[in-house]
Amino acid sequence: MAAPAPVTRQVSGGTVPVPAPSGPDRGQPLAAAVAELPVLDARGQRVPFGALFRERRAVVVFVRHFLCYICKEYVEDLAKIPKSFLREANVTLIVIGQSSYHHIEPFCRLTGYSHEIYVDPEREIYKRLGMKRGEEIASSGNNIHFIHRDRNRLDHKPINSVLQLVGVQHVNFTNRPSVIHV
Repeated sequence: MAAPAPVTRQVSGGTVPVPAPSGPDRGQPLAAAVAELPVLDARGQRVPFGALFRERRAVVVFVRHFLCYICKEYVEDLAKIPKSFLREANVTLIVIGQSSYHHIEPFCRLTGYSHEIYVDPEREIYKRLGMKRGEEIASSGNNIHFIHRDRNRLDHKPINSVLQLVGVQHVNFTNRPSVIHV
């Protein structure tokens, strides 16, 4: 019996994560059939999935659905990532859910999320990528460099671990003020 595939894998290889992968030979290319599948924005406009990160580095987070309490909390934490941190690392943060596009704006108001968000209402991308639960992906151009597949609803990859892989500085997710020693 073969060992199960790893849930988290560094696709680009090596023992140390590469913050800014470059070149077409790095990572695993996204299948063209998946790249062309549409996602919908908050206005219901169709965008090819691959176009979201074809020309830029991105962290793409697939959530189970907008009614999942754990996914809501995870997106609330994603909302705390300063846009300046992402800009400095030249990384885009994208959330994709399995809902109607009508639910995007209420979900963003609920979570405080202001980065990019789309939906795959027919779950076609989820199906083609073999996702049963949520997933975090780090990509550059059309290549995928890191994939984490959740084993269960509580198995989201720690956000700072994903951000570290793409060169985004550490984010303090506690709401407690820092104590400064004088």
